[in-house]
Amino acid sequence: MKLGSSHNHTLSEINITPLVDVMLVLLIVFMVTAPLLSQGIDIHLPEAEAPAMEHAEQDLTMTIDKNGRIFLQNDQKAYTMDDLESKLTAIFERREKKDLLIRADQEANYGYVAKAIALAKKSGVIRVGLMTQQEPAEEEKPRKKQGKK
Repeated sequence: MKLGSSHNHTLSEINITPLVDVMLVLLIVFMVTAPLLSQGIDIHLPEAEAPAMEHAEQDLTMTIDKNGRIFLQNDQKAYTMDDLESKLTAIFERREKKDLLIRADQEANYGYVAKAIALAKKSGVIRVGLMTQQEPAEEEKPRKKQGKK
């Protein structure tokens, strides 16, 4: 009888190849779907020649679409004017930097945007910035067709 050796002793090892395959598939799925989830609200900003305004990630952004719906940051919940005042007051009473950036669709009602700005000022916002899209350079602009005389 031999002590310490046995011929029918099996080593159990985990085969990680299937685990790696599943993880790679999950990684690819998340890489493809993540950009689709973070696109946000579809708006068309008006074009302007003004240089781009510097803003930090912690700046609060209000988005107003062409239908007059108001969104804060990347939240998909639309706010009414009544809800907006209480929400902005709650946000800006705790913040040291009281700046608000507004992304309004170029087809949004001007009066509605002005009302949102007034409401923001009433809620404690000190500085309001309107975000625009950089105008294309002269060579990139489409040429106007000249009419026949």
